[in-house]
Amino acid sequence: MADEHQFIEDGLRRSQINEFFADELGRAGYGGMDVAQTPMGTQIVLKAEKPGMVIGKGGKNIRKITTELEERFDMDDPQIDVQEVDEPDLNAQIVADRLANALERGWYFRKAGHTTIDRIMDAGALGAEIVLSGKVTGARSRVEKFNRGYIKHNGEPAEEVVDHGQGVAVMKLGTIGVNVKIIPPGATLPDDFEVREDAEVPEVEQAAAAGDDEGVEALLEEDPDEVPDVGEDDDVDVPDEDPADVIDEEVVEEVVEETQETATEATDVAAEEPVDEDVEADELDELDEEIESEAADLVAEMEAADEDEEEDE
Repeated sequence: MADEHQFIEDGLRRSQINEFFADELGRAGYGGMDVAQTPMGTQIVLKAEKPGMVIGKGGKNIRKITTELEERFDMDDPQIDVQEVDEPDLNAQIVADRLANALERGWYFRKAGHTTIDRIMDAGALGAEIVLSGKVTGARSRVEKFNRGYIKHNGEPAEEVVDHGQGVAVMKLGTIGVNVKIIPPGATLPDDFEVREDAEVPEVEQAAAAGDDEGVEALLEEDPDEVPDVGEDDDVDVPDEDPADVIDEEVVEEVVEETQETATEATDVAAEEPVDEDVEADELDELDEEIESEAADLVAEMEAADEDEEEDE
């Protein structure tokens, strides 16, 4: 058989054994199992809230369970060890079965969920989550979640640290699935950190800039340098160059021209005045009269010239 098929067969067999124990030991507070293969046979560790009911009077019940395991699951010499659960409220399987029984007895799902998760947190759990899926109140299925504290949903911590438990409540409207996740107290998570109060932190010395003999802090503590006062007897450097040689004549001419142009434009704008419409109309009338008189004179000259030509002929 291939490795993949072997993994599937082992997982299916483990699930069937777990369901068998849940049905047989439900009244004893079944809290899960651990199965390990040993040279002497199959070692099974059962966790129960009431180990006495698992063993039975004189070991009668445990012998019955061992016989059924050999017949139904073809186990060679199964060895069953029963351990008592110290804190039932921190066992996810026991909590899931209790919650399912409470729902079957008629508890309202929201009251049952809050009460159960409060008991888990009061027992010292770091975090818990309860998921109810199914027809919790009516004909329509839905999912209700109750969260407290801190819970892991994926990765290796979700498989190794978080305790899982499943239960089923058979109601008149349909079944309700109960899924419980609990992080027990004292669990070590990969992202945990601890701050030590007695840790010695080395002092960090600030490095001085390259070429400087003193650090920045020493420079800040010193007073700033004052500007020295110049007396009458002190020698002051005065430039010996002629100002005419220093000044560029071309730059001066450009500045003068720009200044003159700007002044001229400002004068022209200021000189403009608004034109009166009546004055413009009178000037146009006078121009029309002059044009008419000039046209009349031209016509008279042309007629006189024509008459002279006729007389010459």
